[in-house]
Amino acid sequence: MNKLEGIGWFAHETLSRIVKAHPEHEFVFIFDRPWDPFFIYENNIIPVSTRIPSRHPLLWYWHYEQDIPGILKKFNPALFFSPDGWMSLKTNVPTIDTIHDINFFHRPDDLPFLVRKYYNYYFPRFASKAARLITVSEFSKTDLVKSFGLDASRIDVAYNGCNQRFRNTAPEVKKSVRNKFAGGLPYFIYVGSQNPRKNIPGLLDAFEHFRKNHPEQYKLVLAGEPMWNNSPVEKKLAGMVFKDDVVFTGRISSEVLQLLLSSSVALVLPSFFEGFGIPVVEAMYCEVPVICSKVTSLPEVAGDAAFYIDPIDTSSIENALFEVASNKELHDQLVQKGIVQREKFNWNNTAASVWKSIEKALG
Repeated sequence: MNKLEGIGWFAHETLSRIVKAHPEHEFVFIFDRPWDPFFIYENNIIPVSTRIPSRHPLLWYWHYEQDIPGILKKFNPALFFSPDGWMSLKTNVPTIDTIHDINFFHRPDDLPFLVRKYYNYYFPRFASKAARLITVSEFSKTDLVKSFGLDASRIDVAYNGCNQRFRNTAPEVKKSVRNKFAGGLPYFIYVGSQNPRKNIPGLLDAFEHFRKNHPEQYKLVLAGEPMWNNSPVEKKLAGMVFKDDVVFTGRISSEVLQLLLSSSVALVLPSFFEGFGIPVVEAMYCEVPVICSKVTSLPEVAGDAAFYIDPIDTSSIENALFEVASNKELHDQLVQKGIVQREKFNWNNTAASVWKSIEKALG
């Protein structure tokens, strides 16, 4: 469970609800390794494992063009549902494919060579072959239509939800969390990977200027794992005067993330590109202000409950940090607006939207 990230949570939260809501159907769950019994939610699931794990572009090809067609031929399902974008081109079983976003199309250099080649070759073909597509925002739907030349009527939007664990925390717990992770100081938090499209060097630059100009001491906590090439982040960090005020947590459990997020001054998400932005919703459920970029899907998800920044303008990010840290009225307004905005996003709605898409494909 603690290894799940955005797409993994989407698959777990939607499928667990769907199989429980539809005991009249039998579901075949395909894993690429021995499965954890936790993911066998009900007795109407048949778990199947492929021969080899698919953790490399060459293995992705084998998994989806060799193993998956054989399994589908054996079980002859009415439908194949993919929660993560991949599917097989070598099957006639109707497929619903979930493409969360196409950042690889717009920012190919953010990915390793073979990964970006695979994505940009196969995903347009997957999108064309699928009986229906699901994506997680109206922004991503429009992007798929424009970029891949798809018919909008074939694409359904199912917003992400939020783990029920994310909620506000008692003041004494927040104090304990700050003592443990930030030396007792207030801190801003970034949640996510350190992918280049997340703009971590820009955030570090803005935080450096904020620390120089703000009279009080703050920390910056980055919760998430480094990516395949983390040299831009390391280079930026090495040149910082206030680098000791930057805390890297690495991979953490959702329990620890909830504590860190709810104890922070604000979430900062200065991304260049997001297909949805789950941390925005998690922050709203933790009753924490959101600072995020006014680009791609983020205005759709955050609504009027965010302090928006220009991700390419370091001074814009610095100003947002200063305003939210210094203006309690603004801080509280963002929290209250987030409490309203978060009601749009829950996993029950997501699962219901996915099931409607399945019914369309079967109908």
